Amino acid sequence: MIKVNMPLETQQFDSQIVNQNLTSFMSIKNIDISRYDDSFLNITYQKRIQETLCKTTEEYATILEQNKLECELFLNSLQNCYSEFFRNPLTFSVLERIILPSLLRRNNTKKNKEIRIWSAACAYGQEAYSFAMLLEELISGYEKKLNYRIFATDQSESKVIEAQRGKYSREALNSLTMKRVKQWFTKNADTYTIKPVLKEHIDFSLFDLFNNTLSCPPTSIFGNFDIVICANLLFYYKPNYRKAILEKATGCLAENGYIIVGEAERDILINYNFTEVFPQSGIFNNRKI
Repeated sequence: MIKVNMPLETQQFDSQIVNQNLTSFMSIKNIDISRYDDSFLNITYQKRIQETLCKTTEEYATILEQNKLECELFLNSLQNCYSEFFRNPLTFSVLERIILPSLLRRNNTKKNKEIRIWSAACAYGQEAYSFAMLLEELISGYEKKLNYRIFATDQSESKVIEAQRGKYSREALNSLTMKRVKQWFTKNADTYTIKPVLKEHIDFSLFDLFNNTLSCPPTSIFGNFDIVICANLLFYYKPNYRKAILEKATGCLAENGYIIVGEAERDILINYNFTEVFPQSGIFNNRKI
């Protein structure tokens, strides 16, 4: 049993101790929580203590040790599932005005060349669908048919299933203009469903970024992505795991490809000497690390 008697406000999360309590459960789920950043784990741990109305960390430790449901709730709370359409306005503005048009112009001169994008932690699909909307809107200005394929992956099967369904509440569409809502969604009562024209260009699949046997999603066959998005993902992990994700992402980028991260993760890539293509955009040129 975890021996913790310190007050909640001073108790620090010890991933090794909690790992011991979750060993049996994690062997089934194939999850190693030691990869997560300690500060993120501590926040999650304290939140679950409050949610279970425990008065001490020792009381919660007992529940965590004995209750499989709480183990699952704790582990699920570690999965980054928050997302929204066009989450970082500056990033998508640079994509819309500079990056994607340049890729389209380049591919316009090549026969059967498609733009290939990998959303490496797609959650419920908003990121992938946002890219599809932008590309469809930009492509409409070309006489020649231009192709694109978005590979959207996540380690959570339930999230991949929900992303494939493409059904959202009205609140989930708050960051979209009314024009985009009308153009890209079908309304049914209080539910808004992504139109098939966007789904046709997106492959949703399960993929574990820490799988050492696969360098890229099997559905993509050979990788060679023009863009890989790792936004709002890296800061959940310890430095060595962040590096592993970046090595995998950059290893399957096409020549002159781009990697995209969240606003709070820019310094991570800057520290690895990546070059940001536009200040504060979170869009970086490809380089091997």
